Amino acid sequence: MKKLISSLLISSMFLTSTVFADPVFEGHAEYSDQYKQEAQELFTGEVEHLERKDIIRMTVSQVLDGSINMEGDEFFAEVTNEVYGDKGVIIPKGTIAHGKITQSGDPKRLGRGAWLELSFDYLVTPDGREIPIEGKMSTRLHPAVETTKIIAQDVGYTVAGGAVGGLLALNWLGLEAAIASQGYTLAGGAAVGGVIGLGMALMRKGNEVLIAPGDEIRVKINTTVPLPVYKDSALQQHELFYPGLDIRISNIEHEEDPFGELNTITITVLISNMSDKNFSGLDMALVNDYNKVFRPSIFGDTKMMFKKINSGDKVVGQISFTVDNINRSFWLAFFDRRSGTAVTKISLDNAYRKMPEKQKKKNMKKAKRKTNFKKEPDLLDDI
Repeated sequence: MKKLISSLLISSMFLTSTVFADPVFEGHAEYSDQYKQEAQELFTGEVEHLERKDIIRMTVSQVLDGSINMEGDEFFAEVTNEVYGDKGVIIPKGTIAHGKITQSGDPKRLGRGAWLELSFDYLVTPDGREIPIEGKMSTRLHPAVETTKIIAQDVGYTVAGGAVGGLLALNWLGLEAAIASQGYTLAGGAAVGGVIGLGMALMRKGNEVLIAPGDEIRVKINTTVPLPVYKDSALQQHELFYPGLDIRISNIEHEEDPFGELNTITITVLISNMSDKNFSGLDMALVNDYNKVFRPSIFGDTKMMFKKINSGDKVVGQISFTVDNINRSFWLAFFDRRSGTAVTKISLDNAYRKMPEKQKKKNMKKAKRKTNFKKEPDLLDDI
């Protein structure tokens, strides 16, 4: 009887595993076919390599504050510029990178600033692929560069102190004493002021470090990774068109506002309005990938802001928009006055791929110059 029961149990287990094995096999085959179809739609079939020492430009998704964040803290960053191989794009804009703070240093005397070192271990592309990488980025200056900057700043403190000391000596002892002593009173005052200035320089601490969303970080790759090349069609952003309204973006320039912030996008646009609607520059706006709307800026070119674009008109001009993060994806939208809804949306990312390389390099140069990762002191901290 025991042998019979054992045989029945073994047969039951075998049948059960057989029943459940077929659907798993079928599901795997179905996934494989689907993956092949998606790969054919996305990629050219060519393979390029993300090379060692390549640089990927990113912006963090949250604030990294050297006075708050600790070693080991994780964060995410977003790729802001498409990475190209010889045959096309291998990492698209919008790819997410996983990062971690690996080392940090506090601000020290002699004006030495705080620093953060970041490491990156994988990317997640917009199509859902996870790519293992080894990437590093540091806000720490090379010791020689940092020393040069500190010396220049400390000389400034000493000279300023000397000037103040000389003026104080002149005010306290008078011009006659300076003449009678053949200038020794002024020299003595300057020397005392110089010592005070040097003391200030020695006591001065460096800045805390702060990396905020919108600040561009440049991540150096330490490994070689083979990657498929994207088709141009796979990278195209969705657009919305209105019959008869033709909009062409011929140039996109990143500019600073009057306060020195790199937050203005100036667009050169050609508009042919053969539609049944009338527009003006005030009906135009930039919409980002979070559906946040930015109206024309008064700090840029305002000629098109108040210009009428009636049915049958053709207009060429520039218009500027001040945005919160210049590295996001944007669409140039025209809004219907009555309904308040966008009737057309033209992707700036799509247009940017057709921009001259000279203009792209100019924009990248401005972004690099803008980022210093210094945390400005809060005036409220002294109250």
